[in-house]
Amino acid sequence: MDGTGLRDVLPPARLFIDGTWRESGDGRTRAVENPATETELTAVPVATAADLDDALAAAAAGFRRWRTTSAWDRSDLLRRFARTIRAEADRFALVMTLEQGKPLAQARGEVLASADQFDWYADEARRVYGRSVDGHDTSTRILVRREPVGPVAAFAAWNFPSLLTARKIAPALAAGCSIIVMAPIEAPLSTLLFAEVAERTGLPAGVLNVVTGEPAEVSRHLVASDVIRKVSLTGSVPVGVHLSTLAAQGLKETAMELGGHAPVLVFPDTDVRRAAEVCARGKFRNGGQVCIAASRFLVHESVADEFTEAFVAETRRLRLGDGRDPDTDVGPLTTAARRTAVGELVDDAVAKGARIEHGGGAPEDFQVGYYFTPTVLTGVSADMRVMREEPFGPVAPIAAFATFDEAIAVANATPYGLGGFVFTGDLTTAFRASEELEVGMVGVNHLTIATAEAPFGGVKQSGHGREGGTEGIDDYTVTKYVSMRLGDLA
Repeated sequence: MDGTGLRDVLPPARLFIDGTWRESGDGRTRAVENPATETELTAVPVATAADLDDALAAAAAGFRRWRTTSAWDRSDLLRRFARTIRAEADRFALVMTLEQGKPLAQARGEVLASADQFDWYADEARRVYGRSVDGHDTSTRILVRREPVGPVAAFAAWNFPSLLTARKIAPALAAGCSIIVMAPIEAPLSTLLFAEVAERTGLPAGVLNVVTGEPAEVSRHLVASDVIRKVSLTGSVPVGVHLSTLAAQGLKETAMELGGHAPVLVFPDTDVRRAAEVCARGKFRNGGQVCIAASRFLVHESVADEFTEAFVAETRRLRLGDGRDPDTDVGPLTTAARRTAVGELVDDAVAKGARIEHGGGAPEDFQVGYYFTPTVLTGVSADMRVMREEPFGPVAPIAAFATFDEAIAVANATPYGLGGFVFTGDLTTAFRASEELEVGMVGVNHLTIATAEAPFGGVKQSGHGREGGTEGIDDYTVTKYVSMRLGDLA
């Protein structure tokens, strides 16, 4: 795609503050790269402290306007967001593929899932319920209200740059909050597209602001401001700890959707070959760069060989390539650093005795692009990094277990607690496993559990707070209690 074509597809590579597109105050920029070709797509501004102060002032003013907008009007605007996103799904998907690398079909699915977030919260905006309680005596009434928490600073991740941003913008707007979104520097353009949507749908200036820049500088400046009342992050555990520490200094509310290392428990009473095929396809979606991705396959010893054979066979059928090619199943990793990190995990496992059943490194027939062949490891053990650290890449370690209790113990033996999966034909096993896994979400007999109508989030070091479901909007509200005396003054 030439420069002219790109200009027709990409959003403005600028800051979006108070309803206006603008360059950074000092003109600094940072390149955005196509991971399939290692060429520059465009360059986005690096926000200065003055730019961020302007965004904070805009968010403060935007909040004063937006919080008094009726729930029905907020709902109507969110519905317009959803319609606009769906109408532009093909273009938005192409932008995502160009900057992040995932296949177009997966990118389009993500864009449509982003629209679902706005549709869901369009309904939830009208259902922020309070309650009325009779007081201790007949002259007192107690009212409980849910009110917007205030301006939000949101930080989304690059692996799902549209959906993870939508999960923050939609509930914030539904609740009556304004929001400043820090676009992920690795893939910022998909987030900037939401600023386009805000313009086209008539969202009041200052309610949504999108900034780009150096993550450490932006996060430190925004979180420290008295304007910000809530911080929402999708990111790594270390970043979550850092932002939580900054937020605690101002006693700000936080929501943290952090890393995961999801176990998959495969019991012998399931359709083993079909489970293996589903797991292989699901594992390598988005190149394995998925926080809730299946990342440790724990298979009953009686069917471990059968599962591994079918898993490897399905993996071999996956086609690696540029995400713009409709035949591509697995695109490049998003950054060179990610490819290096994944390679180090594989090298560590092999050095400690793991066997490579497929893949193992960068493919030799790709001269450019951050490609890594989908990799299957067996003979893995607990001392290997790949069993302890979130791989966030196309690496699938397979281990055998003998008993239910052993499977649960291994599954829970990490500090992570985002998601887990169970494949079984027995209802009792399904309930027992889902209840004993120390995670925030469990999928039984499937892997695609993220959806707008369900609460997404983890426990342990995978964070706190929920995005989606009826719980999602609650994270953007605070409780106010009003005691009203009737009749004479007390």
